[in-house]
Amino acid sequence: MPSKMVSESTRVAAARSRLKLGTIVRLRWLAVLGQSLTVAFVTLGLGFDMPLGPSLLLIALSSWLNIYLQLRFPARFRLSNTFATALLVYDVLQLGGLLYLTGGIDNPFTMLLVAPVTVSAATLPLRNTVQLGVLALTVAAALMVYNMPLPWGSPTPPELPLVYRIGHFAAVTSCMVFLAIYAWRITKESGEMSDALAATEHVLAREQKLHALDGLAAAAAHELGTPLSTIVLVTKELEREMRNDGAHHDDIALVRSQAMRCREILQKLTKRSPEEEDPMHASFTIEELLTEGVAPYQNGLIQVQVSSGPRETAKGDGAEEPLGVRRPGILYGIGNIIENATEFAASKVAVTASWDDAEVALEIADDGPGFRPEVMDVLGDPYVTTRPAGAKRRDGKKTGGLGLGFFIAKTLLERSGARLNFENRAAPASGAVVRIVWPRHEFESKPAAGFQRFVPGLAMRSDYGS
Repeated sequence: MPSKMVSESTRVAAARSRLKLGTIVRLRWLAVLGQSLTVAFVTLGLGFDMPLGPSLLLIALSSWLNIYLQLRFPARFRLSNTFATALLVYDVLQLGGLLYLTGGIDNPFTMLLVAPVTVSAATLPLRNTVQLGVLALTVAAALMVYNMPLPWGSPTPPELPLVYRIGHFAAVTSCMVFLAIYAWRITKESGEMSDALAATEHVLAREQKLHALDGLAAAAAHELGTPLSTIVLVTKELEREMRNDGAHHDDIALVRSQAMRCREILQKLTKRSPEEEDPMHASFTIEELLTEGVAPYQNGLIQVQVSSGPRETAKGDGAEEPLGVRRPGILYGIGNIIENATEFAASKVAVTASWDDAEVALEIADDGPGFRPEVMDVLGDPYVTTRPAGAKRRDGKKTGGLGLGFFIAKTLLERSGARLNFENRAAPASGAVVRIVWPRHEFESKPAAGFQRFVPGLAMRSDYGS
Protein backbone atom coordinates (compact mmCIF):
# COMPACT_ATOMS: atom_id res chain seq x y z
CA MET A 1 0.00 0.00 0.00
CA PRO A 2 2.72 2.59 0.82
CA SER A 3 4.47 1.94 -2.50
CA LYS A 4 1.20 2.47 -4.36
CA MET A 5 0.69 5.78 -2.55
CA VAL A 6 4.21 6.91 -3.41
CA SER A 7 3.85 5.96 -7.08
CA GLU A 8 0.50 7.74 -7.24
CA SER A 9 1.91 10.92 -5.70
CA THR A 10 4.85 10.76 -8.10
CA ARG A 11 2.50 10.41 -11.07
CA VAL A 12 0.42 13.39 -9.91
CA ALA A 13 3.55 15.50 -9.37
CA ALA A 14 4.84 14.61 -12.83
CA ALA A 15 1.58 15.78 -14.37
CA ARG A 16 2.11 19.23 -12.86
CA SER A 17 4.21 21.77 -14.70
CA ARG A 18 6.64 24.25 -13.14
CA LEU A 19 4.56 27.09 -14.62
CA LYS A 20 2.38 29.01 -12.19
CA LEU A 21 -0.80 30.72 -13.30
CA GLY A 22 0.47 34.07 -12.00
CA THR A 23 3.51 33.87 -14.26
CA ILE A 24 1.64 33.18 -17.49
CA VAL A 25 -1.00 35.81 -16.64
CA ARG A 26 1.69 38.47 -16.09
CA LEU A 27 3.40 37.52 -19.35
CA ARG A 28 0.10 37.79 -21.22
CA TRP A 29 -0.66 41.21 -19.67
CA LEU A 30 2.77 42.31 -20.89
CA ALA A 31 1.90 41.01 -24.36
CA VAL A 32 -1.45 42.81 -24.28
CA LEU A 33 0.26 46.07 -23.34
CA GLY A 34 2.89 45.69 -26.06
CA GLN A 35 0.32 44.79 -28.72
CA SER A 36 -1.92 47.70 -27.76
CA LEU A 37 0.93 50.23 -27.86
CA THR A 38 2.11 48.88 -31.22
CA VAL A 39 -1.34 49.14 -32.79
CA ALA A 40 -1.79 52.67 -31.40
CA PHE A 41 1.61 53.77 -32.69
CA VAL A 42 1.04 52.32 -36.17
CA THR A 43 -2.44 53.81 -36.59
CA LEU A 44 -2.13 57.12 -34.69
CA GLY A 45 1.59 57.81 -34.77
CA LEU A 46 2.46 56.64 -38.28
CA GLY A 47 -1.01 57.02 -39.77
CA PHE A 48 -0.90 53.63 -41.47
CA ASP A 49 -4.13 51.99 -42.55
CA MET A 50 -4.75 48.62 -40.86
CA PRO A 51 -7.75 46.48 -39.76
CA LEU A 52 -8.10 48.18 -36.40
CA GLY A 53 -11.34 46.53 -35.25
CA PRO A 54 -10.31 42.85 -35.67
CA SER A 55 -6.88 43.61 -34.18
CA LEU A 56 -8.34 45.21 -31.07
CA LEU A 57 -10.81 42.32 -30.78
CA LEU A 58 -7.96 39.79 -30.64
CA ILE A 59 -6.14 41.90 -28.03
CA ALA A 60 -9.33 42.23 -25.97
CA LEU A 61 -9.80 38.46 -26.15
CA SER A 62 -6.46 38.00 -24.36
CA SER A 63 -7.50 40.55 -21.73
CA TRP A 64 -10.80 38.76 -21.11
CA LEU A 65 -9.01 35.41 -20.83
CA ASN A 66 -6.63 36.86 -18.24
CA ILE A 67 -9.45 38.34 -16.21
CA TYR A 68 -11.30 35.02 -16.25
CA LEU A 69 -8.19 33.10 -15.13
CA GLN A 70 -7.51 35.56 -12.30
CA LEU A 71 -11.08 35.29 -11.05
CA ARG A 72 -11.27 31.51 -11.47
CA PHE A 73 -7.93 30.45 -9.98
CA PRO A 74 -5.54 31.77 -7.31
CA ALA A 75 -2.28 33.32 -8.53
CA ARG A 76 -0.23 30.52 -6.90
CA PHE A 77 -2.17 27.83 -8.75
CA ARG A 78 0.26 25.47 -10.48
CA LEU A 79 -0.93 24.54 -13.92
CA SER A 80 -1.05 21.00 -15.19
CA ASN A 81 1.03 20.20 -18.24
CA THR A 82 -2.09 19.96 -20.39
CA PHE A 83 -3.61 23.21 -19.12
CA ALA A 84 -0.32 25.12 -19.49
CA THR A 85 0.17 23.78 -23.01
CA ALA A 86 -3.37 24.82 -23.94
CA LEU A 87 -2.77 28.37 -22.74
CA LEU A 88 0.46 28.61 -24.72
CA VAL A 89 -1.32 27.21 -27.80
CA TYR A 90 -3.81 30.05 -27.44
CA ASP A 91 -0.95 32.57 -27.29
CA VAL A 92 0.54 31.18 -30.51
CA LEU A 93 -2.82 31.29 -32.31
CA GLN A 94 -3.69 34.77 -31.02
CA LEU A 95 -0.34 36.15 -32.15
CA GLY A 96 -0.74 34.32 -35.46
CA GLY A 97 -4.13 36.03 -35.93
CA LEU A 98 -2.62 39.47 -35.32
CA LEU A 99 0.20 38.74 -37.74
CA TYR A 100 -2.29 37.56 -40.38
CA LEU A 101 -4.06 40.94 -40.14
CA THR A 102 -0.81 42.90 -40.34
CA GLY A 103 1.30 41.46 -43.14
CA GLY A 104 1.98 37.85 -42.13
CA ILE A 105 5.59 36.72 -42.39
CA ASP A 106 6.58 40.21 -43.65
CA ASN A 107 5.76 41.67 -40.21
CA PRO A 108 8.99 41.98 -38.17
CA PHE A 109 7.06 40.99 -35.05
CA THR A 110 6.78 37.44 -36.41
CA MET A 111 9.83 36.70 -34.24
CA LEU A 112 7.54 36.87 -31.18
CA LEU A 113 6.24 33.39 -32.09
CA VAL A 114 9.43 32.16 -30.40
CA ALA A 115 8.29 33.37 -26.96
CA PRO A 116 5.61 30.74 -26.11
CA VAL A 117 7.89 27.93 -27.27
CA THR A 118 10.74 29.21 -25.08
CA VAL A 119 8.42 29.40 -22.06
CA SER A 120 7.31 25.84 -22.74
CA ALA A 121 10.92 24.61 -23.02
CA ALA A 122 11.69 26.05 -19.58
CA THR A 123 8.62 24.73 -17.78
CA LEU A 124 7.00 21.82 -19.63
CA PRO A 125 8.06 18.32 -20.71
CA LEU A 126 9.97 17.94 -23.96
CA ARG A 127 7.03 16.31 -25.74
CA ASN A 128 4.76 19.30 -25.06
CA THR A 129 7.47 21.72 -26.22
CA VAL A 130 7.98 19.82 -29.47
CA GLN A 131 4.23 19.85 -30.16
CA LEU A 132 4.00 23.57 -29.45
CA GLY A 133 7.06 24.23 -31.63
CA VAL A 134 5.53 22.34 -34.54
CA LEU A 135 2.36 24.41 -34.18
CA ALA A 136 4.30 27.70 -34.09
CA LEU A 137 6.30 26.77 -37.19
CA THR A 138 3.10 25.70 -38.95
CA VAL A 139 1.57 29.10 -38.19
CA ALA A 140 4.72 30.85 -39.45
CA ALA A 141 4.68 28.78 -42.65
CA ALA A 142 0.99 29.55 -43.20
CA LEU A 143 1.68 33.27 -42.77
CA MET A 144 4.04 33.08 -45.74
CA VAL A 145 1.06 32.30 -47.98
CA TYR A 146 -2.04 33.61 -46.23
CA ASN A 147 -1.97 37.17 -44.90
CA MET A 148 -3.42 40.60 -45.33
CA PRO A 149 -1.18 43.37 -46.68
CA LEU A 150 1.46 44.86 -44.41
CA PRO A 151 0.36 48.36 -43.28
CA TRP A 152 2.24 51.09 -45.20
CA GLY A 153 1.92 54.80 -45.60
CA SER A 154 1.71 54.64 -49.38
CA PRO A 155 -1.35 53.30 -51.21
CA THR A 156 0.76 50.72 -53.08
CA PRO A 157 2.74 48.71 -50.49
CA PRO A 158 5.91 47.06 -51.83
CA GLU A 159 5.79 43.35 -52.62
CA LEU A 160 8.65 41.59 -50.81
CA PRO A 161 10.22 38.72 -52.79
CA LEU A 162 9.60 35.12 -51.87
CA VAL A 163 13.27 34.60 -51.05
CA TYR A 164 13.02 37.26 -48.33
CA ARG A 165 9.96 35.58 -46.85
CA ILE A 166 11.67 32.19 -46.84
CA GLY A 167 14.70 33.76 -45.19
CA HIS A 168 12.50 35.35 -42.52
CA PHE A 169 10.84 31.98 -41.90
CA ALA A 170 14.27 30.30 -41.60
CA ALA A 171 15.35 32.98 -39.11
CA VAL A 172 12.25 32.38 -36.98
CA THR A 173 12.84 28.62 -37.13
CA SER A 174 16.51 28.88 -36.15
CA CYS A 175 15.81 31.29 -33.32
CA MET A 176 12.98 29.13 -32.01
CA VAL A 177 15.02 25.92 -32.03
CA PHE A 178 18.09 27.54 -30.48
CA LEU A 179 16.25 29.33 -27.66
CA ALA A 180 14.08 26.28 -26.91
CA ILE A 181 17.08 23.96 -26.65
CA TYR A 182 18.99 26.52 -24.57
CA ALA A 183 16.09 27.08 -22.14
CA TRP A 184 15.45 23.34 -21.86
CA ARG A 185 19.12 22.57 -21.18
CA ILE A 186 19.50 25.32 -18.57
CA THR A 187 16.34 24.17 -16.80
CA LYS A 188 17.47 20.54 -16.89
CA GLU A 189 20.90 21.35 -15.42
CA SER A 190 19.33 23.53 -12.76
CA GLY A 191 16.98 20.72 -11.75
CA GLU A 192 19.83 18.19 -11.62
CA MET A 193 21.88 20.53 -9.45
CA SER A 194 18.96 21.03 -7.07
CA ASP A 195 18.41 17.27 -6.82
CA ALA A 196 22.10 16.64 -6.23
CA LEU A 197 22.30 19.28 -3.49
CA ALA A 198 19.22 17.76 -1.90
CA ALA A 199 20.92 14.34 -1.97
CA THR A 200 24.04 15.86 -0.40
CA GLU A 201 22.03 17.50 2.35
CA HIS A 202 20.23 14.17 2.92
CA VAL A 203 23.57 12.40 3.43
CA LEU A 204 24.81 15.09 5.78
CA ALA A 205 21.53 15.21 7.71
CA ARG A 206 21.77 11.45 8.24
CA GLU A 207 25.32 11.81 9.53
CA GLN A 208 24.21 14.64 11.79
CA LYS A 209 21.59 12.37 13.34
CA LEU A 210 24.24 9.72 13.92
CA HIS A 211 26.45 12.35 15.52
CA ALA A 212 23.55 13.42 17.75
CA LEU A 213 23.38 9.86 19.13
CA ASP A 214 26.84 10.39 20.62
CA GLY A 215 25.49 13.37 22.52
CA LEU A 216 22.48 11.38 23.71
CA ALA A 217 24.75 8.59 24.92
CA ALA A 218 26.90 11.09 26.81
CA ALA A 219 23.82 12.68 28.36
CA ALA A 220 22.46 9.26 29.32
CA ALA A 221 25.76 8.30 30.92
CA HIS A 222 25.85 11.56 32.84
CA GLU A 223 22.26 11.31 34.06
CA LEU A 224 22.35 7.59 34.90
CA GLY A 225 25.84 7.59 36.36
CA THR A 226 24.81 8.93 39.78
CA PRO A 227 21.83 6.59 40.40
CA LEU A 228 23.84 3.57 39.22
CA SER A 229 26.69 4.50 41.55
CA THR A 230 24.17 4.78 44.38
CA ILE A 231 22.72 1.34 43.55
CA VAL A 232 26.20 -0.19 43.48
CA LEU A 233 27.10 1.40 46.80
CA VAL A 234 23.87 0.39 48.57
CA THR A 235 23.93 -3.18 47.24
CA LYS A 236 27.54 -3.49 48.33
CA GLU A 237 26.56 -2.54 51.91
CA LEU A 238 23.55 -4.88 51.84
CA GLU A 239 25.69 -7.69 50.51
CA ARG A 240 28.11 -7.24 53.39
CA GLU A 241 25.30 -7.19 56.00
CA MET A 242 23.52 -10.28 54.60
CA ARG A 243 26.45 -12.62 54.31
CA ASN A 244 24.60 -15.26 56.32
CA ASP A 245 21.33 -14.93 54.38
CA GLY A 246 22.09 -17.11 51.38
CA ALA A 247 18.99 -16.46 49.24
CA HIS A 248 18.91 -12.66 49.69
CA HIS A 249 22.70 -12.42 49.53
CA ASP A 250 22.73 -13.99 46.05
CA ASP A 251 19.91 -11.73 44.83
CA ILE A 252 21.67 -8.61 46.05
CA ALA A 253 24.93 -9.74 44.46
CA LEU A 254 23.07 -10.23 41.18
CA VAL A 255 21.53 -6.74 41.37
CA ARG A 256 24.97 -5.26 42.09
CA SER A 257 26.60 -7.11 39.18
CA GLN A 258 23.87 -5.98 36.77
CA ALA A 259 24.23 -2.36 37.94
CA MET A 260 27.98 -2.62 37.36
CA ARG A 261 27.32 -4.00 33.88
CA CYS A 262 25.00 -1.10 33.05
CA ARG A 263 27.66 1.36 34.14
CA GLU A 264 30.29 -0.40 31.99
CA ILE A 265 28.00 -0.31 28.95
CA LEU A 266 27.48 3.43 29.35
CA GLN A 267 31.21 3.93 29.76
CA LYS A 268 31.85 2.05 26.51
CA LEU A 269 29.32 4.22 24.66
CA THR A 270 31.00 7.42 25.76
CA LYS A 271 34.57 6.21 26.12
CA ARG A 272 37.15 8.35 24.39
CA SER A 273 40.62 7.42 23.43
CA PRO A 274 43.52 9.35 24.98
CA GLU A 275 43.95 11.15 21.67
CA GLU A 276 40.35 12.33 21.67
CA GLU A 277 40.65 13.66 25.18
CA ASP A 278 43.68 15.64 24.08
CA PRO A 279 42.71 19.09 22.73
CA MET A 280 45.40 18.62 20.07
CA HIS A 281 43.15 15.93 18.52
CA ALA A 282 41.16 18.79 17.01
CA SER A 283 44.06 19.20 14.55
CA PHE A 284 46.03 16.83 12.37
CA THR A 285 49.22 16.89 10.39
CA ILE A 286 49.43 15.94 6.73
CA GLU A 287 50.78 12.53 7.68
CA GLU A 288 47.88 11.93 10.08
CA LEU A 289 45.41 13.07 7.43
CA LEU A 290 46.83 10.61 4.91
CA THR A 291 46.91 7.80 7.47
CA GLU A 292 43.23 8.25 8.29
CA GLY A 293 42.25 8.70 4.64
CA VAL A 294 43.90 5.51 3.33
CA ALA A 295 43.32 3.31 6.40
CA PRO A 296 40.11 1.66 5.07
CA TYR A 297 41.87 0.66 1.83
CA GLN A 298 45.28 -0.52 3.06
CA ASN A 299 44.41 -4.21 3.28
CA GLY A 300 42.64 -4.57 -0.06
CA LEU A 301 43.78 -6.05 -3.33
CA ILE A 302 45.14 -2.69 -4.47
CA GLN A 303 48.41 -1.41 -3.01
CA VAL A 304 48.08 2.12 -1.63
CA GLN A 305 51.41 3.97 -1.42
CA VAL A 306 51.62 7.07 0.75
CA SER A 307 54.35 9.70 0.73
CA SER A 308 54.64 13.28 1.96
CA GLY A 309 57.25 15.96 2.33
CA PRO A 310 58.03 19.64 1.71
CA ARG A 311 58.74 20.87 -1.79
CA GLU A 312 62.28 21.63 -2.83
CA THR A 313 61.42 25.31 -2.99
CA ALA A 314 60.08 25.35 0.57
CA LYS A 315 62.26 27.26 3.01
CA GLY A 316 62.02 28.35 6.63
CA ASP A 317 58.54 28.04 8.10
CA GLY A 318 57.24 26.82 4.76
CA ALA A 319 59.23 23.60 5.14
CA GLU A 320 57.47 22.75 8.41
CA GLU A 321 54.62 20.27 8.13
CA PRO A 322 51.24 22.06 8.07
CA LEU A 323 48.91 21.51 10.98
CA GLY A 324 45.36 21.51 9.69
CA VAL A 325 42.08 21.72 11.56
CA ARG A 326 40.25 18.40 11.68
CA ARG A 327 37.26 18.79 9.36
CA PRO A 328 35.00 15.81 8.68
CA GLY A 329 34.27 17.17 5.20
CA ILE A 330 37.94 16.91 4.21
CA LEU A 331 38.17 13.32 5.47
CA TYR A 332 35.01 12.34 3.61
CA GLY A 333 36.06 14.00 0.36
CA ILE A 334 39.56 12.51 0.34
CA GLY A 335 38.25 9.09 1.34
CA ASN A 336 35.72 9.12 -1.50
CA ILE A 337 38.37 10.00 -4.10
CA ILE A 338 40.77 7.33 -2.79
CA GLU A 339 37.94 4.79 -2.91
CA ASN A 340 37.26 5.63 -6.56
CA ALA A 341 40.98 5.33 -7.34
CA THR A 342 41.18 1.85 -5.77
CA GLU A 343 38.11 0.77 -7.77
CA PHE A 344 39.72 1.64 -11.10
CA ALA A 345 43.39 0.95 -10.35
CA ALA A 346 45.11 -2.07 -11.91
CA SER A 347 47.55 -2.68 -9.07
CA LYS A 348 48.34 0.42 -7.02
CA VAL A 349 47.29 3.91 -5.99
CA ALA A 350 49.84 6.59 -5.08
CA VAL A 351 48.82 9.26 -2.56
CA THR A 352 51.37 12.06 -2.40
CA ALA A 353 51.31 15.23 -0.30
CA SER A 354 53.58 18.24 -0.62
CA TRP A 355 53.67 21.74 0.78
CA ASP A 356 55.52 25.04 0.91
CA ASP A 357 54.84 28.40 2.49
CA ALA A 358 52.04 29.20 -0.01
CA GLU A 359 49.97 26.03 -0.49
CA VAL A 360 49.32 22.45 0.53
CA ALA A 361 48.80 19.93 -2.27
CA LEU A 362 47.53 16.37 -2.32
CA GLU A 363 47.76 14.13 -5.39
CA ILE A 364 45.87 10.84 -5.77
CA ALA A 365 46.96 8.82 -8.83
CA ASP A 366 46.10 5.31 -9.98
CA ASP A 367 47.39 3.05 -12.75
CA GLY A 368 43.98 2.25 -14.23
CA PRO A 369 42.48 3.26 -17.59
CA GLY A 370 42.10 6.92 -16.58
CA PHE A 371 39.15 9.25 -17.02
CA ARG A 372 37.12 8.89 -20.20
CA PRO A 373 37.60 11.91 -22.50
CA GLU A 374 33.86 12.57 -22.76
CA VAL A 375 33.49 13.09 -18.98
CA MET A 376 36.78 14.88 -18.32
CA ASP A 377 35.33 18.40 -18.59
CA VAL A 378 32.23 17.69 -16.50
CA LEU A 379 33.73 15.63 -13.65
CA GLY A 380 32.39 16.89 -10.35
CA ASP A 381 29.03 17.87 -11.82
CA PRO A 382 26.00 16.02 -10.42
CA TYR A 383 24.89 12.81 -12.14
CA VAL A 384 28.13 12.48 -14.11
CA THR A 385 29.47 8.99 -13.42
CA THR A 386 32.83 7.53 -14.37
CA ARG A 387 31.47 3.98 -14.12
CA PRO A 388 29.71 2.37 -17.08
CA ALA A 389 26.16 1.16 -16.67
CA GLY A 390 25.94 -2.20 -14.91
CA ALA A 391 29.50 -1.97 -13.58
CA LYS A 392 30.42 -3.93 -10.46
CA ARG A 393 32.91 -3.34 -7.69
CA ARG A 394 35.82 -5.66 -7.06
CA ASP A 395 33.79 -7.39 -4.37
CA GLY A 396 31.12 -8.24 -6.95
CA LYS A 397 28.54 -5.74 -5.72
CA LYS A 398 26.84 -3.49 -8.20
CA THR A 399 27.72 0.18 -8.02
CA GLY A 400 25.10 2.84 -7.48
CA GLY A 401 26.14 4.69 -10.62
CA LEU A 402 24.37 7.90 -9.52
CA GLY A 403 27.37 10.11 -10.23
CA LEU A 404 27.04 11.90 -6.87
CA GLY A 405 30.24 10.65 -5.24
CA PHE A 406 32.59 13.08 -6.97
CA PHE A 407 30.00 15.84 -6.66
CA ILE A 408 29.68 15.45 -2.89
CA ALA A 409 33.46 15.05 -2.42
CA LYS A 410 34.21 18.06 -4.64
CA THR A 411 31.57 20.20 -2.89
CA LEU A 412 32.89 19.41 0.60
CA LEU A 413 36.55 19.91 -0.36
CA GLU A 414 35.82 23.20 -2.10
CA ARG A 415 33.95 24.37 0.97
CA SER A 416 37.18 23.84 2.91
CA GLY A 417 38.98 26.21 0.53
CA ALA A 418 40.50 23.64 -1.84
CA ARG A 419 40.49 23.59 -5.63
CA LEU A 420 40.39 20.31 -7.52
CA ASN A 421 41.88 19.33 -10.86
CA PHE A 422 41.14 16.09 -12.73
CA GLU A 423 43.46 14.80 -15.46
CA ASN A 424 45.05 11.68 -16.93
CA ARG A 425 48.69 10.66 -16.78
CA ALA A 426 50.83 11.55 -19.76
CA ALA A 427 51.64 8.72 -22.19
CA PRO A 428 53.08 6.12 -22.09
CA ALA A 429 51.78 5.85 -18.51
CA SER A 430 48.06 5.41 -17.89
CA GLY A 431 45.79 6.27 -15.02
CA ALA A 432 43.78 9.08 -13.49
CA VAL A 433 45.21 11.88 -11.37
CA VAL A 434 43.25 14.04 -8.93
CA ARG A 435 45.04 17.07 -7.46
CA ILE A 436 43.67 18.86 -4.41
CA VAL A 437 45.31 22.15 -3.53
CA TRP A 438 44.64 24.38 -0.51
CA PRO A 439 46.15 27.78 0.15
CA ARG A 440 48.21 27.06 3.25
CA HIS A 441 46.40 29.64 5.36
CA GLU A 442 43.04 28.03 4.40
CA PHE A 443 44.24 24.55 5.34
CA GLU A 444 45.50 25.71 8.73
CA SER A 445 42.56 28.01 9.54
CA LYS A 446 39.43 27.05 11.42
CA PRO A 447 36.34 26.29 9.30
CA ALA A 448 33.56 28.84 9.13
CA ALA A 449 30.57 28.34 11.42
CA GLY A 450 28.34 27.70 8.43
CA PHE A 451 30.62 24.90 7.25
CA GLN A 452 30.66 23.35 10.73
CA ARG A 453 26.88 23.36 10.73
CA PHE A 454 26.83 21.87 7.25
CA VAL A 455 28.98 18.82 7.99
CA PRO A 456 28.70 18.06 11.73
CA GLY A 457 29.93 14.60 12.61
CA LEU A 458 30.27 13.51 9.00
CA ALA A 459 31.69 9.98 8.89
CA MET A 460 33.46 8.43 5.91
CA ARG A 461 30.92 6.51 3.86
CA SER A 462 30.76 5.21 0.32
CA ASP A 463 26.97 4.94 -0.09
CA TYR A 464 27.07 7.47 -2.91
CA GLY A 465 30.02 6.34 -5.00
CA SER A 466 30.45 8.17 -8.27
